[in-house]
Amino acid sequence: MKHCLVVDDSSVIRKVARRILEDLSFTITEAEDGQQALEQCKQHMPDAVLLDWNMPVMDGLEFLAQLRKLDGGQSPKVVFCTTENDVGHIARALRAGANEYIMKPFDREIVEAKFQEVGLI
Repeated sequence: MKHCLVVDDSSVIRKVARRILEDLSFTITEAEDGQQALEQCKQHMPDAVLLDWNMPVMDGLEFLAQLRKLDGGQSPKVVFCTTENDVGHIARALRAGANEYIMKPFDREIVEAKFQEVGLI
């Protein structure tokens, strides 16, 4: 079973994402900010990261930069999931190493399609 780390400061978003991804046969761990997520990745590198942009302590873009520097940090597929929907934000995320981009609000169909596009399902 593949492992996805869901990183979002909203417990509601984490809960919705967990339900969708568990239905898609992922095991889920959660983090409230980029710093917590980075610590979890150092302990156990996930197959995928569903990542919010705007969070306290460490935002999604900084987390992504730090993740990609870790040993094995190039392997997880990172899907940004955020309200930041302008072309500039999307381009910055992809340049930083994101594999895909989802706009909030999202549903199962969107998550499933994006995870298929990056080869996770």
